[in-house]
Amino acid sequence: MHRSKLSRSILLALGLVSAGGAIAADAGTADTSSSGNAAAPTQLDAMLVTGTRASNRTQFETLAPVDVFTKQDIQSVDSTDLKDVLAQLVPSFVVQRLPMADGQVFVRPATLRGLSPDQTLVLVNGRRFHRSALLGNRGAQAADLAQIPTSAIKRIEVLRDGASAQYGSDAIAGVINIILEDSPGTEITAGYSQYAQGDGGSRDFSARTGWALGDYGSLALFAESSNSDATSRTRQRPDAIAFQAAHPELDVPNPVQRWGQPELESRRVGFNLKANASDTLELYAFGLYSHSDGVSDFNWRNPDTTTGAYRTTSIFPGWNLRSLYPVGFSPQYGNTQNDLQLVAGLRGEITPKLRWDLSASYGRNAIDYSLDNSINASLGPDSPTSFDLGRLTQTEKNANADFNYEWDVAALSKPVNVAFGAEFRQETYQVRAGDPASYAVGRGAAAGLEANSNGAPGFSASQAGQWSQRSKAAYVDMEVPLGERWSIGAAGRYEDFSSFGSTVDGKLSARFAITPDVALRGTLSTGFRAPTPAQLNTTSTTQGLDTRTLQIFTSGRLSPSDPLAQLLGAKPLTPEESRTASLGLTWRTDLGLSGSVDVYRITLSDRFSQSASFAIPAGTPNPLGYTSVNYFTNDFDTTTTGMDVVGNYLRDLGAGRMTLTLAYNYNQTRVDNGSTSVATNETQRVLFEDRLPEHKGSFTGSWDVGAWSLMARVRYYGKWTDSTGNATGDIYQQFGAMTFLDLAVGYRINEHHSLRVVADNVFDRYPDEATFQASRGLIYSRNAPYDTDGANVYAQYRLSF
Repeated sequence: MHRSKLSRSILLALGLVSAGGAIAADAGTADTSSSGNAAAPTQLDAMLVTGTRASNRTQFETLAPVDVFTKQDIQSVDSTDLKDVLAQLVPSFVVQRLPMADGQVFVRPATLRGLSPDQTLVLVNGRRFHRSALLGNRGAQAADLAQIPTSAIKRIEVLRDGASAQYGSDAIAGVINIILEDSPGTEITAGYSQYAQGDGGSRDFSARTGWALGDYGSLALFAESSNSDATSRTRQRPDAIAFQAAHPELDVPNPVQRWGQPELESRRVGFNLKANASDTLELYAFGLYSHSDGVSDFNWRNPDTTTGAYRTTSIFPGWNLRSLYPVGFSPQYGNTQNDLQLVAGLRGEITPKLRWDLSASYGRNAIDYSLDNSINASLGPDSPTSFDLGRLTQTEKNANADFNYEWDVAALSKPVNVAFGAEFRQETYQVRAGDPASYAVGRGAAAGLEANSNGAPGFSASQAGQWSQRSKAAYVDMEVPLGERWSIGAAGRYEDFSSFGSTVDGKLSARFAITPDVALRGTLSTGFRAPTPAQLNTTSTTQGLDTRTLQIFTSGRLSPSDPLAQLLGAKPLTPEESRTASLGLTWRTDLGLSGSVDVYRITLSDRFSQSASFAIPAGTPNPLGYTSVNYFTNDFDTTTTGMDVVGNYLRDLGAGRMTLTLAYNYNQTRVDNGSTSVATNETQRVLFEDRLPEHKGSFTGSWDVGAWSLMARVRYYGKWTDSTGNATGDIYQQFGAMTFLDLAVGYRINEHHSLRVVADNVFDRYPDEATFQASRGLIYSRNAPYDTDGANVYAQYRLSF
């Protein structure tokens, strides 16, 4: 049959991946009969397309650790945000909430193995997913997983190993590959969640439908919407209490500002198409589009102490900001995102042994910022109270040509898999200026009235611009089966960047089967992460509140090419470089018990961060009133050591099926050298070494019996250290370990209808209070590596047909 022959061809080509990743295809349970006395099926028997280009690899047979999460695993987590899903499923994956942290409230940083967010490569259907336009923690510019609809995901594969030689820049910590649904059928879900404190209500709706296009392919469409109310874990600020006491005639809001999750509305749509053009040729395409709007609070401005805004001056006779904001004001920070990813390609075979894949992709993330309930005091009565702060746009274009050859060698019982190909990529970053009033320095500045929109200055005309970077790459990747027990792999990649030159990286892998069901595996690799056009060229201005003085301070982050930055010691950015070594043991048994233990060591040099903050040199023009400035730099070296432990146990229990899963990660980072190792930049050292828990784990048990499904999950986070930035100096606080219990129950009414109720953090547990930030009304640290809003209950109805 036309379709069956092509399907066989495509399945054989599962290893045919682009220079940026692997082709996603249907994968069922592996046939392990060739392994001798094969064990009963376990959770290690899923076919893979990530981390290997061979067509017959299972999770158990990989040369490096790969986690596979099914649709059921994803649906077991109470969230439509993919970052939250992965944080509960992957032991070494951590995501922070970061309330009132500018753009990071909406594009939250997520880390794998404690490394920078942009040191993990994200793929969708095996193709590189573009970065967010936001430069986050220490300037990291990573892909925003929240833009991918969870209801459209068939499974997730997470490669926990350095893979730059296979996939290119960013794959230092590993690779996350999102496989989109392509199966026929329709599924509609509606859900509602709310925190135990009565806020944070979220209304979620999703729909997916798929068709088999006769003998010619398949088409899946998906749509998803979410509306989330804000949360508040806030006490009234002490200075607001004092202000109310001093002005009893006024009605001061309680609280004057809100610490918690923002109001957020999101809409996501997409498609996934496969079409057979002939027996040996397939057209494929997929696309994702997301739109979101969100609002978050900023710090309250006290009329009695915010002299930079509430000062009276003869320059503006009769004008007093108290007439507009008599009880002070908390600026409202708005974020509107539009995100698009489109991919199209052709794949087929020249001979049954030689297959090819040609593809092109386009990705774009645009973020518009706004500020309401604010003022540019230096403009006096001419200032608006709402501002367009400007737009950040990240655009990426990729073209790939990939080939896969099964090379029969007479001395070997199985073919050698040889993959090779080339990639061209172009990144463009654009900054559009905001309203002139958002960055204007009005005539009132001469009298001490603060310039710029108060809370978040807009991007100025001098900061606006467009910058591009191009790269060309070629790679080769081989996997060699040396008999029934040994397998070895080798990969090499050459990549040349228009901004700084070329890099060459390699990887060696090996696996030895001690028995058919127990194996050792290990890898040695080098890697890199290239600086982006945004990191190379842009500048930004931020405002903060000093927790000691409660005064607003303004910090400038300069481009490394800025003359002032160079005067202070800035040098051109170069790629971060890594060396990774890992060693693991994996096993499975005919009793349903399987698992793996992998230890790793990642050495990073020329690691990317922000420099120490510098005062503006005397005599240097400072029209924006910077309290201090810093710049991006390749500043230091680190060594990360750790261990991943994963265990699964499947067995029949009564009339049902029980699954037990243990996932644990130990991860420690130490600064080896650089300015972070000395007192001049102690904050950066603490952030890299102690800001995330060294220990994180979970134990999950589920039981499916008849129409019922039950789940219990215990999550554990070790101790960690927090810091708060001030105009001068920082304050640190250590937080102890936390344990959370999640429960879920599902009931299948019939083959079409089902219900599910999930309770996260059942015992409504909270961490220690963040004492050093109490002056701002905050109760729990905004940098916590877990949700600090308490217990949450989620109910969902699902219709399938």
